[in-house]
Amino acid sequence: MIHYTKFISKNKNAEWITFVHGAGGSSTIWYKQIKFFSKKYNLLLLDLRGHGKSKTISINPFKKKYTFNYITNDILEVIDEEKIKKTHFVGISLGTILIRNFAEKHPDRVKSLIMGGAIMKLNLRSKILMFLGNSTKSILPYMWIYRLLAFIIMPNKNHKESRSLFVNEAKKLYQKEFKKWFQLTTELVPLLKFFRQIEIQIPTYYIMGDQDYMFLPSVKNLIKIHRKSKLCIIPNCGHVVNIDKPEIFNSKMLSFLKNSL
Repeated sequence: MIHYTKFISKNKNAEWITFVHGAGGSSTIWYKQIKFFSKKYNLLLLDLRGHGKSKTISINPFKKKYTFNYITNDILEVIDEEKIKKTHFVGISLGTILIRNFAEKHPDRVKSLIMGGAIMKLNLRSKILMFLGNSTKSILPYMWIYRLLAFIIMPNKNHKESRSLFVNEAKKLYQKEFKKWFQLTTELVPLLKFFRQIEIQIPTYYIMGDQDYMFLPSVKNLIKIHRKSKLCIIPNCGHVVNIDKPEIFNSKMLSFLKNSL
């Protein structure tokens, strides 16, 4: 089972919020949310397979590559272990794909989805990056590839903290683990197309930075046709919204949680 951390609120009737980080990160990226939300909610912070303190978990020798369903099942195991009947989910970057996939597979376990820096479509530039990454992942050191990706996705000076945190967390990955996660990109195009075509009947809140030039345009188009979804755009903010603008992210997320009941 993957590693996870719990924060139990003093409120006996507290609802659960499950936090899912992106590729190359870990549960440490939520440090600006823990104190704020643990006062009123029970928190569950996951370290995805191969990341953070889940780095040393045993790997199925018959599983040569990861799939989104395989990683999603890791999340379900933790939810079941803690006997959590239903939870709000918060994801960042690739974590938004995982929580949306979880909601597709287990809608009865999901109260709402908060999608930070959501990836709902790959533009031409991101497709080229994925192709180059897959073509060179067996040749170049994975940190070269990751630093390039981090800089392209989070290029501005005000993205430095987010960029540095993700790069430092990515250093803890093994080369083989990075390759397994990067292979997930082969599933992305058809999976994201399905997510865009089929609206999930669960309250969904997209929180995006106005400087998230790679992924914001597709989310803007998406909410025009998905009636259960809402969008908040944070000014002067990049891809990793919960780190770039934590105060705004926290307040907007809290407002949504209160109104999604």
